[in-house]
Amino acid sequence: MIRAGGIEKGMCLLIKGEPHAVAEREFVNPGKGSAFVRLKLKNLRTGLVLRETYKSNDNVETADVFDRDVQFLYSDGENFHCMDMESYEQFDVPMAGLEDKANYMKEGDTYTLVMWETTPIDIKIPLKMVFVVTEAAEGVKGDTVQGASKIVKVETGLEVKVPIFIKEGEKILVNTESGDYVERVNT
Repeated sequence: MIRAGGIEKGMCLLIKGEPHAVAEREFVNPGKGSAFVRLKLKNLRTGLVLRETYKSNDNVETADVFDRDVQFLYSDGENFHCMDMESYEQFDVPMAGLEDKANYMKEGDTYTLVMWETTPIDIKIPLKMVFVVTEAAEGVKGDTVQGASKIVKVETGLEVKVPIFIKEGEKILVNTESGDYVERVNT
């Protein structure tokens, strides 16, 4: 338990039985009445945003959320199969709620798994990642008016819209939040 007046941005709280991260915190001390705290909270399991207000002396329960480094082994369509980097124990992480991460996870890479008690609730992936283009159609000569682009497929199966000069086998940098092409990577 923590007093609402001591809540800081980034803390994890247990609200209505669900873990929430504090996205914004505003302390209000009106001329009349007692001080209070306005919070903007993000549900760590569903991503929904919740706004709550507490008196500064109210108690709020903290959520036991921690990070665990794991190596991604493979996906079978229902689960991510991972290995703990400390104990080398292998375990499954259900893909439900994490499907958007599947196209960015490369076999053998290390990621941070966010755990709540014993339940995995999120996988942190880098904001930008390098991928190898595995399928790319040839750009048509003369199709260069107004920054022409084409769709390519990368090693994880993700389809990315890129400029026509990108060829199969080249490495590209992709923004994992938007899925957009950032730049070609020279090796």
